[in-house]
Amino acid sequence: MSFLSKLKDIKAFVLDIDGVLTDSTILITETGEQLRRFNVKDGYALQLAVKKGYLFCVISGGKSQTVLSRLNGLGITDVYLKVDKKIDVFNDFLNKHQLTADQTVYMGDDIPDLPVMKVVGIAACPADAVEEVKASSSYISPKSGGEGCVRDVIEKVLKAQGNWYDNNPSGQEELIPSV
Repeated sequence: MSFLSKLKDIKAFVLDIDGVLTDSTILITETGEQLRRFNVKDGYALQLAVKKGYLFCVISGGKSQTVLSRLNGLGITDVYLKVDKKIDVFNDFLNKHQLTADQTVYMGDDIPDLPVMKVVGIAACPADAVEEVKASSSYISPKSGGEGCVRDVIEKVLKAQGNWYDNNPSGQEELIPSV
């Protein structure tokens, strides 16, 4: 099955955080807090896909509560931090939502992502992923981690399924002019 035809079967996105949703940089404050940088364009695509009914699972070995807050703010509730074996969490996510692996896109950038990438419908990675991950990917975004690669993949899926455009991006009631 071709990449484009697989896009039409996708119901869920599974993402790594560091190097995918962020640019792999971790800034550490003097108090020990770890800060990451997210791309607002990725955020738009994430919240739009949630609004359109797509499921998301974010799996990371990291443990930042600010990351959890950011993702929850975008409508993503299946967020798993401090994970050693991503494949176990992935399988639990599939069972919880009655999905098959073929209905998912997984985007990762490094060695811990490979076990999940080998079983999903579409394995994707950012342009700056490690070579082993690139070799296992059916799609390599031209964008690097934290620089719009997540939006790139979400946009491709939503466009293939006719769900990209949002008629009401602000979420507010539309005003009808009086005559």
